Amino acid sequence: MNNSVFERLSPFIRDFIYRNNWTELRDVQIEACRVIFDTDCHLLLNSGTASGKTEAAFLPVLTLLDQDPPESVGVLYIAPLKSLINDQFLRLNDLLKEANIPVFHWHGDVSASHKKKLINRPAGILQITPESLESLLINKNRDLVRLFGDLRFIIIDEVHSFMGTDRGIQVICQLERLNRYIRSDPRRIGLSATLGDYTKAEEWLAAGTGRKVITPAINASSQKVRLAVEHFYDPDEVKNPQSRNLPGEEQKDINKASPYWEYIYEKTLNKKCIIFTNMRDQAEYSIAMMRQIAESKSTPDIYHVHHGSISAALREDAESDMKTSEKPVVIGATLTLEMGIDIGRLERIVQVDAPNSVSSFLQRLGRSGRRGNPSEMWFVCREEKPSGLPILPRRIPWKLMQAIAVIQLYIEERWIEQPRAVKYPLSILYHQTMASIAELGEATPALLAKRVLGMELFNNITFDDYRELLLHLIKLDHLQLTSENTLILGLKGEKIVNNFKFYAVFPEEDDFTVMAESSAIGKIEVPPPPGERLTLAGRSWEVMEVDMKSKVVHVKRIKGKIKTYWGGGNIKTDNRVLWRMKEVLASPKDYPYLQKGAKFRMDEAYFLARNSGLDTYNVFSLGGKTLCIFPWLGNVDYFTVMYLIKKLCGYMLNIKSLGGQPPYYITLKTEGLVTPEGFLKEFTEALNTPINIEEMLTEDDIMELKRQYEYKIPKFDEFIPANLLKKAIAVDYMNLDRLRREVSGWKCQPESQTGEG
Repeated sequence: MNNSVFERLSPFIRDFIYRNNWTELRDVQIEACRVIFDTDCHLLLNSGTASGKTEAAFLPVLTLLDQDPPESVGVLYIAPLKSLINDQFLRLNDLLKEANIPVFHWHGDVSASHKKKLINRPAGILQITPESLESLLINKNRDLVRLFGDLRFIIIDEVHSFMGTDRGIQVICQLERLNRYIRSDPRRIGLSATLGDYTKAEEWLAAGTGRKVITPAINASSQKVRLAVEHFYDPDEVKNPQSRNLPGEEQKDINKASPYWEYIYEKTLNKKCIIFTNMRDQAEYSIAMMRQIAESKSTPDIYHVHHGSISAALREDAESDMKTSEKPVVIGATLTLEMGIDIGRLERIVQVDAPNSVSSFLQRLGRSGRRGNPSEMWFVCREEKPSGLPILPRRIPWKLMQAIAVIQLYIEERWIEQPRAVKYPLSILYHQTMASIAELGEATPALLAKRVLGMELFNNITFDDYRELLLHLIKLDHLQLTSENTLILGLKGEKIVNNFKFYAVFPEEDDFTVMAESSAIGKIEVPPPPGERLTLAGRSWEVMEVDMKSKVVHVKRIKGKIKTYWGGGNIKTDNRVLWRMKEVLASPKDYPYLQKGAKFRMDEAYFLARNSGLDTYNVFSLGGKTLCIFPWLGNVDYFTVMYLIKKLCGYMLNIKSLGGQPPYYITLKTEGLVTPEGFLKEFTEALNTPINIEEMLTEDDIMELKRQYEYKIPKFDEFIPANLLKKAIAVDYMNLDRLRREVSGWKCQPESQTGEG
């Protein structure tokens, strides 16, 4: 035990350490104590999952609160998930049992009586989501001085999940608004397990404060890692997943004998394991398959599903079972289990296909291997085996290559994605404008502009831009200009702000609640008609009744399975991942974690690359009037390239259609015969002429591009003037200089090889 640090901790904390048989403080805890005790700086802690970051933050903070109790809430803890708050609430209660420091948690599922205790006697620690903090700022603004007047620390958990998002901008704006009610100058502590370059995170954490951030150098963990990557051709993959069963028709046992599903079943057998997928429907179908195989083999049903459309009760059951059960447990999950919720000793992670980012890979890998055991992750990549003579891009194992690229970027370079810097966060600009008016009640345009544009993350918004927004909102009746030339909420604005959904800045899903008898199972986007079937929570249900008015679907349990589809998520893959995928394809290498099927498939890919020129060329002829382009760019630049091809070359080349598979390849069909050289010459020349993106964009372009870039259009973009949206796309998404550099390096397949594939 590091005695110099240990002796500075409060007696009740030292007692807690003794009772729990800690033999030493970890490096992250020692360094955090030194920064908190010996400096006046903000603190950023980046350390692996289960490395003790939470305790590192709270041990010195609680010591200082114990020595000098604040006259209000002393610590504001902000987390992205209710479940993470619930988990930390229980952990802190255990630590503080014998101390006179209360802990309150506050989100939509917390009882009014618990919240009332805080309002009546504000003290200790408040754990809260950004949405509930927004509600407090708007609805309890008369109590804010009493609640937070002596606030000492602000702890932001899972910093990486906020940075580069609308929600992260909202958090920083909230803290700047809250600062008006605070007598003290609270220090900020950021926690994360997956940060690359700390500079961006330090800038984000310190935004609006002018205070230095210290990021201690934490000794890298000696944690062992086991990785395996396998590949399967799956000829039984569902050909028409949207097809439904007629009432009374038995569901066909799709994939019953598939080696792919048998492999996943074997790798999860008799283990505590998470099957991570990138989409909700994949998680559902994976668990439905595991249950079917388990039933055929007469093994126990140990399976759960955990994603954002599963009811809170079922998610909590899954977490509790994983944490407390002595027997094997398997959960099919999406990013909802990436965060640091304590689920006990996890033996293995199975990753279906490749994660979309290195950050996600690390978050998921870190869920296993606690308490001295190696972290273990098995990638299982699948593709439908093409029939006949497939065209070139369909002969490439994209997901397998992406899995290798993600692993190698971290193993060789310790590279992790950086959040995208946004200069025109217009949806949040609208939100904070309306929230500020709701908080103030009434304000002059000058005061409102000073309040809102004074927030650091809006420093690229000009007064002219803001004037245009305010005039537009007055026209929409979201704001009203009084006879005294002050601004208040308009009638339509009141309806928006007074709805509880206003507090969240992410787009909501207009879902139907699925009910089995009196229990909620989860939510789906499009309800099947009565008599048809759906899979939810890894089980199959027959629809009995659909109440369109109350948006409730009543179901009963049945056997069989069918895929249930939700819209995709915000899947962004960085340019760096695609560049590394190209390197993987161009430079054959024996990766030690590749299993037999994956090695064989990569050998096929290497052979194809050498013989087709895919390791050298970007533009190919697929025969006839069809070209294929391999940009080797992430999602944002991929969709920008597609847009620019259409706008700059559509007429000249008589382009009939643009398609492809984002972000891997683009297919281009023309009315006339166009060679790869002819296309590339035309596109390069057009790209290198002066381009005014804002003049080029139409209103239809804006909506389509936002859907492609973000999957869902930002929540409040519909209330933003078109001119500002065009400027945001031009500034925040379309980096023409970078694209010109990339395209200048493109090469065409020689005419002698055209028709390959």
